[in-house]
Amino acid sequence: MSAINTPSTDDTVLVLGATGKTGRRVTGLLGSAARPASRSSATRFDWSAPDTWEPAVRGTTVVYVVPPENPVQLADFVGVAVKAGVTRLVLLSMRGAPDDDPFEAAVKGAGVEWTILRPTWFMQNFDEDIFAEPVRRGELAVPAGDGVHPFIDVVDIAEVAVVALTRPGHHGKTYDLSGPEALSFPEVLARISEVTGEPVRYVDVAPEEFTAALRGLGFSEEIADLVTMLIVLIRKGEEAHVSDNVQRVLGRAPRTFADYLGSSKFA
Repeated sequence: MSAINTPSTDDTVLVLGATGKTGRRVTGLLGSAARPASRSSATRFDWSAPDTWEPAVRGTTVVYVVPPENPVQLADFVGVAVKAGVTRLVLLSMRGAPDDDPFEAAVKGAGVEWTILRPTWFMQNFDEDIFAEPVRRGELAVPAGDGVHPFIDVVDIAEVAVVALTRPGHHGKTYDLSGPEALSFPEVLARISEVTGEPVRYVDVAPEEFTAALRGLGFSEEIADLVTMLIVLIRKGEEAHVSDNVQRVLGRAPRTFADYLGSSKFA
């Protein structure tokens, strides 16, 4: 853990998505400065229930925003937050978001301090999220070919978020965040197998087959298409570049895939 263990803020920070991969880690790092909010938290927050927004944000000045699927909801929430006295917003976006992305635009146009985080795919997707069950079953099928990607540990995202939430100097910054090395899916699965002792087979499937599989798992058409598109970018070699922004913000190198494995559910 870095020197950001003790946040430099007397403000209360509303953490949206507080039970999610980044949100719960941001909450843990902020300690007593955090007001964790989600549908199941003591402070209830539900994107589909606007009547929960103002009570959640009341009395806070800083918000960590894990966005909804609908940018209109985000824009409406930002208006509520600013009216309630919020002066700083830190948005979890994604690598490759266009500069006119409507989610980012909602935050940038709020008239308060803002920071955008654009991380790569999370390492934790392999043991906590979309890839976890296929990995446990011993076969992961994605349309990534031999493309490589600098997967990032969510611990690094959370630490960068806390710095942006609690310290000056990050207003107006958009941070592309990545891990320190670009790996292919076969390389990732081989490293997981070394830790678990269980083989995990990689299958390169057609994009349309992958999209159909996601829809079969209950993903909406929009999300299934988006996830497929992002993986196809890896296949095309457009997602291989490594960013140095974790080092710039935290003063240390980002965590490696080996670091992640040592603290993951695979260990």
